[in-house]
Amino acid sequence: MMISDFKDKLSAIFPIEKFSVEEGSHDLGNRAEVTVRPTMEQEIADLVSFAHSNGKKVIIEGGGTKKGFGGLVEHADICLSLKDYKGIVEHNPGDMTITLKAGTSYLEVQNYLAGFNQMISLDPFANEHTSIGGVIAANDSGPKRLGYGSARDAVIGMRLVYPDGSLIRAGGKVVKNVAGYDMNKLFIGSMGTLAVISEITLKLRPVANYQSLVLISFPAGNLDVIKQFVVTVLDSLMEPITLELLSPTLAAKLTGRREYTAAIQFEDVESSVHYQTTYLENLKPEGGTFTILQQEDANLFWQAFYDLYPGLNAENKTKSAALKVGLKNMEVLELLEVTERLESGQIHLLAHGGLGHGISQVYLYGESDRILSAIQEIRKLTSAKGGYAIVKHLPFSERLKINIWDESPSYFFLLKQIKAKVDPNNILNEKRYVGGI
Repeated sequence: MMISDFKDKLSAIFPIEKFSVEEGSHDLGNRAEVTVRPTMEQEIADLVSFAHSNGKKVIIEGGGTKKGFGGLVEHADICLSLKDYKGIVEHNPGDMTITLKAGTSYLEVQNYLAGFNQMISLDPFANEHTSIGGVIAANDSGPKRLGYGSARDAVIGMRLVYPDGSLIRAGGKVVKNVAGYDMNKLFIGSMGTLAVISEITLKLRPVANYQSLVLISFPAGNLDVIKQFVVTVLDSLMEPITLELLSPTLAAKLTGRREYTAAIQFEDVESSVHYQTTYLENLKPEGGTFTILQQEDANLFWQAFYDLYPGLNAENKTKSAALKVGLKNMEVLELLEVTERLESGQIHLLAHGGLGHGISQVYLYGESDRILSAIQEIRKLTSAKGGYAIVKHLPFSERLKINIWDESPSYFFLLKQIKAKVDPNNILNEKRYVGGI
């Protein structure tokens, strides 16, 4: 089907202002010949049904922050952009739930909820630019996952458009809804390969009365000392929101000190926060620095932290990569040690890991061959430990040279069967997920 035919057929479904013909290519791939921007759920269903009937491939995009995440097809036929499909469907302050259209900006929602002293308990990267649908589809989470949990903990219901255009609902709109298998979990993290997320219902949490971020440096770089410190914190009655260890290179960028640094956040009533920070100060290692950032200063630190994500910096997009690494809690120490060993004049690495949940992020900057080589070195560690290293950001040409999703898990055959059952024509986000699904 020629592009002109696309325009003729789409004009029967959408007003001309809702779609456009794209030209050229994109370094990150995941682009399409035609971009459609629906504003209503039925338009999403009509578009997907059109693609299903005509055998056309569709990529789904929200804020565009994950364009370099997965995808082994440079050009699809249609880009379903949800940028204009946004807004709050329903907010129940008393029940502490909110229902949103998938294209709604994560930051806009948080700003709205602040007026009710409430918040979404998610902590995604690129939080100023991402859509709530993108966060859920990629199961994105940051250091505050320790206290907040992940998308699978926050989502209580969804409306979804299946590949044939039919509408379904998973879960409900109340925290306690139905017994049995939680269908939401099937779609969270599936990278839009099973359905288009239309609406999402999330449970909320109150905004903390007070917050403090404690930065503790370990100048000697002794990993045994760091491990003992972390064990003591985890075994105590303290309830940190984050227990994140920054590599020396990352700490230097954020604090000016090239030393392993623990970033420990507390959010509670003011007296509780002060008690916990005082308790923590008594655990400070000999010779280490102890810095407290309170309230807005803590927010500024985290914003600078999130702004380092490679996918946001236009100058670094084509010579950078981002990894999501899963290991057991204390194995994070070994990962950060590997990233420091790989640091050289040819490649620069920034890394941090959650010592309470085992999820780490590694950012790599340099020429493509150096980046790919470093990824393989990191995967030697994750393979030996039974973990994984997923590539979250990488230019399209380089994604073709490496297994983005690492080795397929033992349950991969189930993922293939689900995809074949739900999307037999393979029209949604083709080759965007594990094993090229």
